[in-house]
Amino acid sequence: MQTARTEFAQALRAVATERKLDADVILETIKQAIIAAYKKDAKERNEETEEFEFEAEINPTSGEAKVFAYPEGKPEEKKDITPPGFGRIAAQTAKQVIHQKIREAEKDAIMDEFTGRVGALISGMILRFDGPDVRVDLGRTEGIMRSEERVPNERLSPNQRLTFLLQEIQETLRGKQIYLSRSDPLFVQKLFAREVPEIGSGSVEVKAISREAGVRTKIAVSSNQSGVDPVGSCVGQKGVRVQAVTNELGGERVDIIPWDSDLVNYIKASLSPADGLSVTLDEEKKIAKIKAPEDQLSLAIGKDGQNVRLAAKLTGFRIEVKSNEEKETKAVLGKKVKVAKKKKETTKKAKQKKSKGKTNEEKNKQGGKRKKVTKVITAQDKNQEVKEDNENI
Repeated sequence: MQTARTEFAQALRAVATERKLDADVILETIKQAIIAAYKKDAKERNEETEEFEFEAEINPTSGEAKVFAYPEGKPEEKKDITPPGFGRIAAQTAKQVIHQKIREAEKDAIMDEFTGRVGALISGMILRFDGPDVRVDLGRTEGIMRSEERVPNERLSPNQRLTFLLQEIQETLRGKQIYLSRSDPLFVQKLFAREVPEIGSGSVEVKAISREAGVRTKIAVSSNQSGVDPVGSCVGQKGVRVQAVTNELGGERVDIIPWDSDLVNYIKASLSPADGLSVTLDEEKKIAKIKAPEDQLSLAIGKDGQNVRLAAKLTGFRIEVKSNEEKETKAVLGKKVKVAKKKKETTKKAKQKKSKGKTNEEKNKQGGKRKKVTKVITAQDKNQEVKEDNENI
């Protein structure tokens, strides 16, 4: 008998240790399973169970189980209704339920552990692809990286180990589900916090971040401690720190700019690497009008407007960029148009004169021909007259 008690206690302890669960949690799940098994057995015997409430007791040492029933709201009338041989029936019927309850309890314990890590970095291995979504092995459980949270130009392969942002945990029809991300701007911020000790200690603070995943990121940093260069801290010696972040992002370009309470200077910095800019602010409408030198205009706007778009997200202002030389160019264009008009008019007049000259020459030629014809006819007439005179003689 002692052996049986020891076996149950050891099994209970082994399950609790293996699943990293409290033994009381396991016992509670077994009690619920035993009640479910009793109700199922009672229905097969056509016994009424709806009007009663049930309790189960289990000896943690011997494993002996008992079932009690009492009318609703009257626990003082509790009676032992354990049927003969119920231990064997309960063990067979409740086995699957116990396994299921233990799995649920285990998953809840894991989710409670991961709940405290939401918003932090986590390492995982690519398991498989569910359409556009990616299943990731996180060790004791799995996570999902949805298609919109993937970096568009990043190639992933099974068994590839990567770093992810634990974005959120949601309750679904299948229980709690962990969602991961690599495209969230917070992912870049957390990577810098991992690589830059000054951010972790609080001497350097990330004020704002804007990102187009897989292409470019702008991050504004400031220092809370005198003598600490925020940009230099993030870049690191010979760019070691920022290079580590860039490598994790698959070569994505990262611009680190100093945050400034002066909005004009902050907006100028956000449009880096463009230089020599002049800024006019409308703080009420949140519009910033920028004038840039001709050679800096393309840098300020960026490829397909990317630089100015990221700067607008970073600062919260709508940014309009124009060239300093735009008016001068328009004036020059105006002169060119006038000169072109003059040339056109001169050419037109010359053509008209030429066409008039041609018309006079053609008229003269036609007149000369007519005169010649007249002369020939006159000579013929004279010859005819002479011939007629001779005949008459």
